[in-house]
Amino acid sequence: MCLAVAAPGIAPLVERELRALGIRPDVVGTEGVSFRASQAQLYEANLWLRTATRVVVRVATFPAETFAELERRARRVAWGRYIGARTGVRLRVTCRKSRLYHSDAVAERVAGAIRRAGGVPILGSQRPSIGPRARAGSASASGDDASGADPDMGSPPDAGETGQLVVVRLFRDQCTISVDSSGDLLHRRGYRQETAKAPLRETLAAAVLMTSGWDGRGPLLDPLCGSGTVVIEGALLARRRAPGSSRDFAFMRWPVFDVSVWQTLLADARSQECAAAPVPIQGSDRDAGATAATVHNAMRAGVADDIEVATCAISAIEPPPGPGWLVTNPPYGVRVGDREQLRNLYAQLGRVARAKCAGWTVGMVSGDRALTRQTRLPLTAQLRTTNGGLPVELVRAEL
Repeated sequence: MCLAVAAPGIAPLVERELRALGIRPDVVGTEGVSFRASQAQLYEANLWLRTATRVVVRVATFPAETFAELERRARRVAWGRYIGARTGVRLRVTCRKSRLYHSDAVAERVAGAIRRAGGVPILGSQRPSIGPRARAGSASASGDDASGADPDMGSPPDAGETGQLVVVRLFRDQCTISVDSSGDLLHRRGYRQETAKAPLRETLAAAVLMTSGWDGRGPLLDPLCGSGTVVIEGALLARRRAPGSSRDFAFMRWPVFDVSVWQTLLADARSQECAAAPVPIQGSDRDAGATAATVHNAMRAGVADDIEVATCAISAIEPPPGPGWLVTNPPYGVRVGDREQLRNLYAQLGRVARAKCAGWTVGMVSGDRALTRQTRLPLTAQLRTTNGGLPVELVRAEL
């Protein structure tokens, strides 16, 4: 069983993507979408998913009320499929509402089981490497997380951490062990090396494009493009380029990795690419540093020729012939901008959209409903998620 981990609220989009790949989802839950997959389908999910955070393989689920039971059952896991003799391992452990509530002790037992399986080195000197989020989140054995969702599934590695990630979760005396197949989180496509203020993750940019209904068959405009994540993700989508085609994954270091299957999938993905985006894509921002970052990031992504970038105020934009989609992530006051100026910015965005984008669809990340109302656009929430730990809505309007 596999799990495509997703940010809060994003699982329905991940489900849609999995179905498009011919993978039938099993359960759509709060932490992501579970599904059964062949080896090739696991590789394909990592290669193609635009909105998922990471893909993990559930290698074992069993009851564990004592440390002896935990270690005995953990030794039965087929560790040799996922961890080579020269591969380091880092463990992340969460314990909730369980008799075994000490995360360090749980990690030591699982680390011992992995060592006995084949002498695999556990990162760290005397103790296994345990992510700080797991340690901090595991102190309560009687917390209120009724879902049992694991906050570490979507968290990035700590600075300097390498090796195969193994996630251990104890919830109501039930132990679930998962092996990460992705490595770096899936939003790390490799192109976004320059950022503007309040950057948007690539996975969330793809999500707002999908919820707006944009599918690469009409013009795309972002008049507050920042470092260009929305327009670059749009260009990749319009070109039908697999978002993971220019990076590597944790499964490539597994002893059972089949390089021929991967190369076949990669070649097939590249054969589906368009030579250029079939529709106009425009990004603009009044900050020259932001538009310069957009250009440089687009060059690294290989889509610079698909995106027209301009440094100008919202009032000066000239949208391509429509109807099309205006999709953007405006600042919403927590990190960027004075609130009075932001009210004016949102009002200006609404005026320009009504005047220059009649018949278009607007998609937007909304972090403040009061600010969003300043646009006077008929925006309705499509889903709720988080951006940088802050609650946001992905909203849409037909003009």
